[in-house]
Amino acid sequence: MAEIEKTAPAEQTAPAAAAPAKKPAKPASPGVTALRKVVSDVYAAAWEAKKAGRPVGWSSSKFPCEIAEALDLAVVYPENQAAGIAAQHDGERLCVEAENLGFDADICGYARISLAYASGVETTNVSRQMPQPDFVLCCNNICNCMTKWYENIARMHNIPLIMIDVPYNNTTHVDESQVAYIRAQFEDAIKQLEKISGNKFDEKKFEQVCANANRTAKAWLKVCDYCRYEPSPMSGFDLFNHMADVVTARGKQATAEAFELLATELEEHVKNGTSTLPFEEKYRIMFEGIPCWPDLRALFKPLKSAGLNVTAVVYAPAFGFVYDGLDDLCRAYCKAPNSVCLEQGVEWREGLCRDNKVDGVLVHYNRSCKPWSGYMPEMQRRFTADLGIPCAAFDGDQADPRNFNAAQYETRVQGLVEAMEATKAAKEG
Repeated sequence: MAEIEKTAPAEQTAPAAAAPAKKPAKPASPGVTALRKVVSDVYAAAWEAKKAGRPVGWSSSKFPCEIAEALDLAVVYPENQAAGIAAQHDGERLCVEAENLGFDADICGYARISLAYASGVETTNVSRQMPQPDFVLCCNNICNCMTKWYENIARMHNIPLIMIDVPYNNTTHVDESQVAYIRAQFEDAIKQLEKISGNKFDEKKFEQVCANANRTAKAWLKVCDYCRYEPSPMSGFDLFNHMADVVTARGKQATAEAFELLATELEEHVKNGTSTLPFEEKYRIMFEGIPCWPDLRALFKPLKSAGLNVTAVVYAPAFGFVYDGLDDLCRAYCKAPNSVCLEQGVEWREGLCRDNKVDGVLVHYNRSCKPWSGYMPEMQRRFTADLGIPCAAFDGDQADPRNFNAAQYETRVQGLVEAMEATKAAKEG
């Protein structure tokens, strides 16, 4: 969930005479530039609020952002921060710091990074520094680790914790009793946040924020859907890079406009038969799970060498909350990947595989995200049985580089290529 920045070293020395001149980086498109500004503005607004003495919140990524946005509260997102810190190779140090505080190495890497930062450990990633919280917002539709993670932050700072409990859904639909249960919690959260903000909840402003959030979600899902085209106008890794925006600023008009601009750019690529993908697309695959942020280059390099383009991901469109009214908003927030039943999860993934025309699936067994990884063996079995496509899996971690082995990963990618080649030959035969 991080925008992957490149930060310059503190000191630069003159290059050796024999060193070849570096090719200048290709400038970002207007859409990408606009999206980068969206994230920067969220962090800047939080610092401005802190300096002005206004409360700043830390929020889980799937807490209903519309409520805090309608009350003009500055909110930042520890998951986004942790992913950005990990991507800039400072995650392992903060994980170790958290372990030194007594947090087990077996818990989520995002949580360890965040808990270390909340305890006062600084990060070297200047673009992901954020003010310490005055309140925390947590929704456990991601996982139950979130509950203890945010409880610990609240305890460290002696601040309010506002919790939304979303029960695990054992059916493919959301029952009305569940909607009523969650809506009552939303209404209670509004009352608590009115006290924290000092502002009265404005229904008309809330409706406008919801309209912005829906517009953002629709534009984001449209961007994701462009991976269906052959050739795809982009790599699925581009979706990973843009997730920071849909996480941190779903309720802002600027975010919707930026994604709409990006969608227009992708539409032009489709019309012209061009792509931002830096290699020829030979096979199309689904990447299952959260990427290994500290090792994005190591993930991408073998795919590029073999001509594998990621045209389907579950993680990215999971943040496309589209709804009509408060009850429907409750239903939308029940549909996080880790809070739905196996059949719903299979339906989503197999639909993506069919629509985006994938030839195989690469599964990340993520040590940090056990709820997601736990039912992957059955997912793999179903993909092969229902769709006739091969799967390969590798071990890794979304934030802690100690749990990723590049050699193992390359071997698994090679195995997937060989399996897809065999499947293709069998079909042609």
